[in-house]
Amino acid sequence: MEPSDIAREGVVVAHYGVAVAVRFDADGPVRVRVPRRTPIRVGDRVSVEGETLLRVETARGVLRRRDSHGRVRSVAANLDALGIVLAPRPESPLGFVERGLVAARASGLDPLIVVNKADLEGAEELHASVAAGYGGTVQVLRVSALSGEGLGGLRTWLEAGRRGVFVGTSGVGKSSLLNALLPDLDLAVGAINDASGLGRHITSTATLHSLAGGGELIDTPGFRDFGPVEVSARELATYFPGFEESLGEGCRFRDCLHRSEPACAVLAGVEAGRVSTHRHAGYLALLAELQAVEDSNRGH
Repeated sequence: MEPSDIAREGVVVAHYGVAVAVRFDADGPVRVRVPRRTPIRVGDRVSVEGETLLRVETARGVLRRRDSHGRVRSVAANLDALGIVLAPRPESPLGFVERGLVAARASGLDPLIVVNKADLEGAEELHASVAAGYGGTVQVLRVSALSGEGLGGLRTWLEAGRRGVFVGTSGVGKSSLLNALLPDLDLAVGAINDASGLGRHITSTATLHSLAGGGELIDTPGFRDFGPVEVSARELATYFPGFEESLGEGCRFRDCLHRSEPACAVLAGVEAGRVSTHRHAGYLALLAELQAVEDSNRGH
């Protein structure tokens, strides 16, 4: 049997629609054709023979989003961590952090909140506010992709063997963080495009890059607006940050949605000051969104 005909296992490091780039342990990325409609994502472990895809292994830690048509799309697979990137300017939409934390928890990912642009006015106040609101259960880092401040802590967090992805609204510096952490990013992307045989003008849905000291980052171009897509309205409170203590006390009704029901533990937490009114309002907004999606799906 020729060496090229021996089945090998590797990791998908880029996806180009009709082909993927697969990285094997000792080699650079190899171009592999993908049959139409094959469900495959960056981060998937695959079995390949020559340039033929044999099998996609079962994945964990899959992050998903809805596209512009409302369809659920997988973004990346076998993730360990989700970095939620904020900055003093531009401000992130109301509820962005909560949406990220719910998505991370529902997918079994370790969340991290990254306050970027530490050199700008307002960064210290934003970091203090976020740390006060979420720091009890989630690590919060203040960094600057421009000056390098705090990047050591971010590298340490990733180099603990995590495979992570950053999400953030346009302008918060997600790409700058990637370039700061991966100084050879352009070279790596070029190598992957060469492996695909499709040219640099082809835009990948995502690309996976290894950090020098360990750990990996998946770059997801255009991944700026997202939320939990596989969490039901009834499950939302289980993953919602800040509800843990109140939920532990138990509501009177098992199907309580924590809106206005009697003997609701979460509402009692709001009255007692354990849950902020701002946090509860964010929950109600996301709950309404999930219910609208469920109603729409039932209509189809």
